[in-house]
Amino acid sequence: MTKKQKKMLIRIIVSAALMIAFLFIPMEGALRFIAYMIPYLIIGYDILIKAFKGILNKQVFDENFLMAVATVGAIALAIVDNGDYTEAIAVMLFYQIGEWFQSYAVGKSRKNISDLMDIRPDYAHIEKDGQLEKVDPDEVEIGSVIVVQPGEKVPLDGIVLEGFSTLNTSALTGESLPRDIRPGEEIISGCINMTGVLKIQTTKEFEESTVSKILDLVENASSRKSHSEDFISKFARIYTPAVCYSALALAILPPLVLLFLGSDPQWYSWIYRALTFLVISCPCALVISIPLSFFAGIGGASKAGILVKGSNYLETLSKTKIVVFDKTGTLTQGVFEVSAIHHNLMDQEKLIEMAALAESASSHPISKSLQKAYGKEIDRTRVSDIHEISGHGIQAKVDGHEVLIGNDKLMKENQISYIECHQTGTILHMAIDQTYAGHIVIADRIKPTSKQAMQALRNCGIQKTVMLTGDIQKVAKEFAGQLGLDAFYSDLLPQDKVEKVEELLAQRPEKSVLAFVGDGINDAPVLSRADIGIAMGAMGSDAAIEAADVVLMDDDPLQIAKAIKISKKCLRIVYQNIVFAIGIKLACLLLGALGLANMWLAIFADVGVMVLAVLNAIRTLSIPK
Repeated sequence: MTKKQKKMLIRIIVSAALMIAFLFIPMEGALRFIAYMIPYLIIGYDILIKAFKGILNKQVFDENFLMAVATVGAIALAIVDNGDYTEAIAVMLFYQIGEWFQSYAVGKSRKNISDLMDIRPDYAHIEKDGQLEKVDPDEVEIGSVIVVQPGEKVPLDGIVLEGFSTLNTSALTGESLPRDIRPGEEIISGCINMTGVLKIQTTKEFEESTVSKILDLVENASSRKSHSEDFISKFARIYTPAVCYSALALAILPPLVLLFLGSDPQWYSWIYRALTFLVISCPCALVISIPLSFFAGIGGASKAGILVKGSNYLETLSKTKIVVFDKTGTLTQGVFEVSAIHHNLMDQEKLIEMAALAESASSHPISKSLQKAYGKEIDRTRVSDIHEISGHGIQAKVDGHEVLIGNDKLMKENQISYIECHQTGTILHMAIDQTYAGHIVIADRIKPTSKQAMQALRNCGIQKTVMLTGDIQKVAKEFAGQLGLDAFYSDLLPQDKVEKVEELLAQRPEKSVLAFVGDGINDAPVLSRADIGIAMGAMGSDAAIEAADVVLMDDDPLQIAKAIKISKKCLRIVYQNIVFAIGIKLACLLLGALGLANMWLAIFADVGVMVLAVLNAIRTLSIPK
């Protein structure tokens, strides 16, 4: 609990205690008025100040103005009629209780988000002349070697050069399971180094690093409003002045009509009705609880390692009916390994060496698997004239020899006869100086939770699951069968994936949302085109994370179903609050206008409904299993 919340809680307790105590102390006249003004001002002085400032700034119609007018009016009526001051104090008291609950819920949600924000590193260590020097992460250039000691945050993305350690990735992924790291592996900023000393060669500047991107996404998340929030904002701007003028009309017009007809105008009765009407009409329950529900939903998702870039995306996610997946790195681990070499006309080690050199400029997982199989330092001086042919493969010169490495399309395009492979996996055909040199089989593994993720998606209402891949049909069919997908499309180039998503968007039922899940730089256009883009955040490319609307920080496909459940729960609570608040308000406004509701019912209609709506909104903080 913050200092501000503690101070407000003390004000609430003191004011309530004084109000109750004065009920048992006999007082009359000015003494009674002064006594009751003490708890009133203790609990309501800030509301009166805000209302006064609003009038000075010509921004009159808000909940502070409504509270101030209603309570000051109730006090004035009590003075005239020697009535009850407790109504005015109770209105302020219960309003502040509602505000306190709101503050507590926002604080709880903000803590979940600030836990994620706490990943920002304060410094980086650079080794100079055998000494560690602290520098600002912004000042570290690409290619620099930094040292991260146990207990420190990893300040920049890079490759581990030396050291074995265990990383705490909970701030990024929401999962407490530690991850082991060793030389040669990629490491992302924002993790906490737990055991060994690591030497890391940086691969990105701080502003381009994972931690910086995440912080930017979190900071901007609350600026993107949902349709429900926009509706409530517009509703409040029209509704508040409308009820103020209605209350004024209720206070003046009936007495004037009665006066004109020669009857008793009953000013006290109609002014009391108007003040009751004002208290009832305050739109706090809607104005506070709806944005709070979305804010709490985003906070709850952040705690689970799911980064939602705005409440509009949370709303869209809840309507998802079709989920389209990229394969490599999304449904599979993206950890490719050379599993076989067939029909090679040269020594296997030499073939792998030529392949690794030809692929040395690529950051694709397949290229990395070839370099891993080669196991030696790549000498870039041996490679020249590298051309990446999208969806086909690589053409390069290695030691003066022309090397072609890629799929069967590349071989056909260059009129090189090749031998088909009947083993499942990614097949890389190789030709050296236009002569077929054999093929390399590279296999990927399905993520442990991918199959479970498909079942979880069906359980939360997903009607169709589709996989798009550049792999050959045989490989794609085997993966799709193992995972139980509804459909798959293979042999796709990056532009083909966009076209296929366009087709699926055109075929989908009305009001159904299509989500695309990917991780690679080639997935960025599809992530942008889908109704909602979901990126794998831990090992996904910057372009994919930038283009996506939702980022899964631990790359676990099972989190997609959790994100949809969070969004559905959030929207369910939002709609409950809208229906409940408007329904109670309309009923009580009618009773107030007819003189059948007193100030105590008004307190329930305003503050009671707000407290119940806020308590309901707080439920979005809990993460559904």
